[in-house]
Amino acid sequence: MTDIQETPVGVGGIPRDKAAEPELTGRPITGERYYTTEFARAEWDCLWPRVWQVAGRVDQIPDPGDYVTYDIGRDSIICVRGEDHRVRAFFNVCQHRGNQLVTAETGSLAGGDFQCAYHGWRFDTDGTLNFVPDEDDFPGGSPCGKSNLAEIPSDTWGGFLWFNMDVEAAPLREWLAPVADHLDGYRMENMKRTHWVTVEGNFNWKCIQDNFNESYHLPYVHPETLASMNEHHSGSQFDLYPSGHCRMLMPGGGPGPNYRGRSDRTFKSLAQDFEFWDFDPEPYRENLAGLRAALQQQKRRLGAEKGYDFSNYSDEQLTDHYHYTIFPNISFSMKPDGCIWLRGAPHPTDPEKCIFDMWYLTLFPEGVTEYYSNSMHDFVSIDSQVEHQTGKAGEVSCGRGIDQDVAIWDTQHAGLRSRGFRGATLAHQERRVGFFHDNIDRHIEMGPLP
Repeated sequence: MTDIQETPVGVGGIPRDKAAEPELTGRPITGERYYTTEFARAEWDCLWPRVWQVAGRVDQIPDPGDYVTYDIGRDSIICVRGEDHRVRAFFNVCQHRGNQLVTAETGSLAGGDFQCAYHGWRFDTDGTLNFVPDEDDFPGGSPCGKSNLAEIPSDTWGGFLWFNMDVEAAPLREWLAPVADHLDGYRMENMKRTHWVTVEGNFNWKCIQDNFNESYHLPYVHPETLASMNEHHSGSQFDLYPSGHCRMLMPGGGPGPNYRGRSDRTFKSLAQDFEFWDFDPEPYRENLAGLRAALQQQKRRLGAEKGYDFSNYSDEQLTDHYHYTIFPNISFSMKPDGCIWLRGAPHPTDPEKCIFDMWYLTLFPEGVTEYYSNSMHDFVSIDSQVEHQTGKAGEVSCGRGIDQDVAIWDTQHAGLRSRGFRGATLAHQERRVGFFHDNIDRHIEMGPLP
């Protein structure tokens, strides 16, 4: 059955070289990291201002004057397309007396500039203060052209709007290494966000990233996956990169060699994939080990006919799970026809709460405007703007699989608060979790950003 070591490396596609194993500190991962205001304050002062983060999608701001806002902790960020078509990021705060300039999640500047609702100060899309009432009444002379918006580094990659609150930040692509090079072939800039869910949960943001940094939980939280992927650590590959980012390669398109279930269960689990790709699994009923390669070849044969360009993909990418965790709080789970994008962010005031985002990005086949997303079990349209669903955890759905993850984080956070919890005991396959916490500590040890 499917095993990553048994499968020859395909020609082209993402490099599958195993990264050198870093030396981990082995420091205890204790409950205090998740619920104390002291640790949350250290993260806010030393971690969050130094890392690249995502504000939204580039296609949200196609025209000059279009903007999106994103709130992270105590700060709000504006990403706006200027009259020169450049995208810039600013702190969402008027330099007069600190009022937020905009409160909408997305918008377009009808007058061509930002106007503060408090005293009417106006700023160009390049951040320049261009008008203040009673300009002659300022003792130091007119503040126009001086008290401009506070700009921060910004960039785009993969169709995402990125920003960094550190004006000395390394360039985005350098910071993303080697992830950007790996994922360029998926052409995420051509994908459309077709699902957008934000929930507020009663758990710390690190519960989310811990979860997506290990696959040890799959048989218990997602038992249905046993029939369609090789979730065992012996068949997967885990890479920990010097940049702090991680990768997991897990064979899909059929179960692993430890699977003892019936073929019908596998066929049911993959039925929608089989139907879309006109694939008959019956010849593999007694040979589930051959299912993965056969499905890869069927996708290769029919890719162009179905509207896909798989020329930049290896055979493994057509069936396997390529999962990347981007330090500190983003995950990309790549599919041949899309991407599950996940993010946990700190609550602005309470370390025992967080904000969790789930996006699904769909790569529509050429010429297709309506499409059935196998991953989300939903029909999606390229012509309609996705509705942003928000609510408390459990009130709105992130899709069946992610809902299963969300359901476990409440009880985990409650246990982390127990005086009986003495610190995490990690299996070797969970070393990405230890690496994640080591990188948090590394940022905290830098001290607060000036």
